[in-house]
Amino acid sequence: MSELLAGADRSGQVDGLHAVVVVRRGQLLWEHYGTGEDFSWEHSLGVVEFGPATLHDLRSVTKSVTALLYGIALGERLVPDPAQPLLRQFPKYPDLVADPDRAGLTVGHALTMSLGLDWREDVPYDSLDNAEIAMELAPDRYRYVLERPVAEPPGEQWSYCGGATALLGKLIAGGTGQALEAYGQAKLFAPLGVEQFHWMAGDDGVASPASGLRLTPRDLARIGELVLAGGVWAGRRLVPASWISEMLEPRLPTGWDAEFGYHWYLQSVAGHRTAAAMGNGGQRLTVLPDLDTVVVVTAGNYDDPEQWRTPVAVLEQVVLPALDVT
Repeated sequence: MSELLAGADRSGQVDGLHAVVVVRRGQLLWEHYGTGEDFSWEHSLGVVEFGPATLHDLRSVTKSVTALLYGIALGERLVPDPAQPLLRQFPKYPDLVADPDRAGLTVGHALTMSLGLDWREDVPYDSLDNAEIAMELAPDRYRYVLERPVAEPPGEQWSYCGGATALLGKLIAGGTGQALEAYGQAKLFAPLGVEQFHWMAGDDGVASPASGLRLTPRDLARIGELVLAGGVWAGRRLVPASWISEMLEPRLPTGWDAEFGYHWYLQSVAGHRTAAAMGNGGQRLTVLPDLDTVVVVTAGNYDDPEQWRTPVAVLEQVVLPALDVT
């Protein structure tokens, strides 16, 4: 894979690449670490020499981890199932609960990002026109999400929405009685043997369910292995098998050659079915069930309109061609 990566690098296909980890059949098959400027959210970390122990922003890959935690909490009957009315879970907003235009919203609409509310994240994340940034600056982030103008009936169209993930994080914290990062540590990270992580928080101290997680690439690969194994790790069930199946069921088209499940992207790549978690800058966790393989890519192309190029090139020009001959 090293020679294939070098060729992709010479052709400018993997700019900004920080790390690659490939795990196949439960074994570390190959890894690569580079050097480059990195950021923790908007804060520059300077030039970083990446290695196996280096934490990296996952950005919106965090959303897919939050979906796993929701499934764990659902298995413990601590959060509402996807069919339950969404506004009923937020009784502190009686005006919104009573709004007939919002009565049809369900938890499932949050899980599939199909709330039908006016929400824009297709502008840079340093702009107040970005709804996620405006949400973080709002006095009450949950009211900000739930009172957005109704744009269309819920459940009909996928529309990228970090606010939906914020609502899920609130339901997890409220149902479990634990902060999101504490519940994640107890139910996911510690059982997986993840010894270090950082879950960044907003100004109010609440960990961001949408973009706050920092992990090493190897530990992110463990999460992929857990999904690949149907929720079982080292003989212990961590996530209900039914949730893994529901989470990875294609539900709505994204409009760019992928479908969306419960906060995971499903698509075919070079004839292989994949489930992926994706984040700003080129962060990507890809699970390939038919190859019994997990691929992690981290990169520093934050807010680049073509940030997708690097993880796609790693998968399609480096990893898959190498696996075809092994």
